[in-house]
Amino acid sequence: MEQLPFTRPTIGEEEQAAVRDVLASGWITTGPKAQAFEQALAVYLGGGVDVLAFNSGTSALEAALLAADVGPGDEVIVPAMSFVASANVVLRTGACPRFVDVDLVSRNLSLDALEASIQPHTKAVMPMHFAGRPVELGPIYELAAAAGFQVIEDAAQAIGTRYQDRPVGASGNPVCFSFHPNKNMTTIEGGALAVDDAHMLRRLERIRFHGIEKDDDGNVSVPEWGGKMNLPDVGAALGLAQLSKLDSFNARRRELALRYLQHLPDHDALLAPEDVPGHSWHMFCVCIDFHALGTDRASFMADLRKRGITAGIHYPAIHLFGLYRRFGYGPGDFPNSERIGEQTLTLPLFPTMENEDVDRVCDAIDELLGD
Repeated sequence: MEQLPFTRPTIGEEEQAAVRDVLASGWITTGPKAQAFEQALAVYLGGGVDVLAFNSGTSALEAALLAADVGPGDEVIVPAMSFVASANVVLRTGACPRFVDVDLVSRNLSLDALEASIQPHTKAVMPMHFAGRPVELGPIYELAAAAGFQVIEDAAQAIGTRYQDRPVGASGNPVCFSFHPNKNMTTIEGGALAVDDAHMLRRLERIRFHGIEKDDDGNVSVPEWGGKMNLPDVGAALGLAQLSKLDSFNARRRELALRYLQHLPDHDALLAPEDVPGHSWHMFCVCIDFHALGTDRASFMADLRKRGITAGIHYPAIHLFGLYRRFGYGPGDFPNSERIGEQTLTLPLFPTMENEDVDRVCDAIDELLGD
């Protein structure tokens, strides 16, 4: 029996041909394909935003923080349940992450926790659209306007997600995406940042490439620090081909997710996600009370592998990593994030899965949960 992975990129002949064309052109670093990719993303997102492509979603987040003048002495509010890059980029700027708990089902940050965590040094908040489920953004932006801090949306998992019937990214406040191979579309490694502020856009362009700025005559100056965060044309060409298929990819993901929700067993030890409007279903993550079942996650995952099924873990709670315990965080600080971190299991979900694959996973889960 072929092992079913928890994710797999959907790469066809069109993508392969696009990459071959770039390799044959002799121009493989950032160039015309990257520009075309940025323009196509801007059209896809709408809202009159500008889009810059980056070599990763992590770079996009870091650049957004720097362009918002986040630095030493500032605090950035980050959900404790996210990929660790969400907090690491805050440290890279010299600022301090202030963690908040999340809702147990949506895994998106709790508005009440956010409001309670605002301090005089709060410079920004980075709400994450977990697994493609849209964050309830309206109240967050209202809080930000009243308290005077920046909202930077971590949409690494949310390309194609919609909020109030608009694509996430159309706000341009800024919004950061990732195109890692496990995302809903890929550029191999890569990311993007959507923004509608001309001043911030200019800074982001500098930060993305060594701080360099050129005048109309081609003269170079370096007014501020910049990194090496540009996306090569090889990845951009792949992204252009993927973007044209994104909506169909996401539609299939939704079909599979709904099948999971219909066929997973109703069991006290299992907590499933919810479907909501606009969800792009980057991942399908459940919580399983392994302790109540008399087992542990490693054993449960091993039993799934014996049945030809690979599961993932998304994610351990960030504040419990050794790096962040140095800031005084520890067990008990964020109960929902910690429960998710202990019980989370990511089930297979990718567009080329068959309905029968979902049924096989659900049957395996049902068998392992028992009565």
